[in-house]
Amino acid sequence: MSVLIFVETADGAIKKSSLEAIGYGAEVAKMTNTNATALVLGELAAEELQKIGNFGCKKVLHAADKKLNEPGIQPYATAITEAVNKENANVIILAKSSLGDAVAARLSAKLKAGLASNVIELPNLSNGFIVKRSIYTGKAFAETEVKGEKKIIAIKKNAFLPIETTDQATVENFSPSINDKDFSIKVTGVEKQTGDILLPEADIVVSGGRGLKGPENWQMLLDLAKALHAATACSKPVSDLDWRPHHEHVGQTGIKISPNLYIAIGISGAIQHLAGVNSSKVIVVINKDPEAPFFKSADYGIVGDAFDIVPRLTKAVLSSN
Repeated sequence: MSVLIFVETADGAIKKSSLEAIGYGAEVAKMTNTNATALVLGELAAEELQKIGNFGCKKVLHAADKKLNEPGIQPYATAITEAVNKENANVIILAKSSLGDAVAARLSAKLKAGLASNVIELPNLSNGFIVKRSIYTGKAFAETEVKGEKKIIAIKKNAFLPIETTDQATVENFSPSINDKDFSIKVTGVEKQTGDILLPEADIVVSGGRGLKGPENWQMLLDLAKALHAATACSKPVSDLDWRPHHEHVGQTGIKISPNLYIAIGISGAIQHLAGVNSSKVIVVINKDPEAPFFKSADYGIVGDAFDIVPRLTKAVLSSN
């Protein structure tokens, strides 16, 4: 028996959320006195593969087939299933993401495995396999027992902090039997988020709403984000008005994020927006309306004019660097 960790990559690098999953899987392997193996699909440089060893996983299966460079639910599920059987894995770990959710559901059906998503802590093994999950968009927690011989665990982003070491991993070539039927759905185009920091992977997010009055005023928000090495986001009305690109929209119908710090500027805090951001560890709200609903969900709030506060905040951040 062993633990298998599915590793997501983007633009030639391992995603931060997958590094967290690797650390989590390595700890589960220690708890169960077994081995942890990571699975990477698609081409990836050797130095990136070695990062896996730095986060506690000693063995890597690498399927360096260029056909797997672009994420595909069916071929990925087929490859992971074959890796599970090869390694005799009974616990499969992956990061919760748009791809991870789809792959995990298909894997669960293929393997007849129990599935728990949004997991935020290592399992309790004292009486079964029980995990703590974030539910109701982060407003509550659930203790869930995962039954069955095989178990799939999807880790919530920023919920588990892995410890980086100088350990190395052994990389083994892996050639799963993937046929043309697995590629019956073709990717005809990919629209990728621009910017240095991807929103779903960001530790800090600076977000703006209609309180900024127009796209011409967005530079001060971008300046603050650059000073903080943060990703940028916006509310749904802003993306609907084409002030900012749709891929920056966070909320119930946009991207759901869980950064360590979320700064909301000129956003009232409608329930639909909160549903996408209230898993953030710390929320800071800047709004001139003291009755803005967002203040009820904020860890820190500043009542005042964003056009005065944000430039001063940026200056303070830069002076402290």
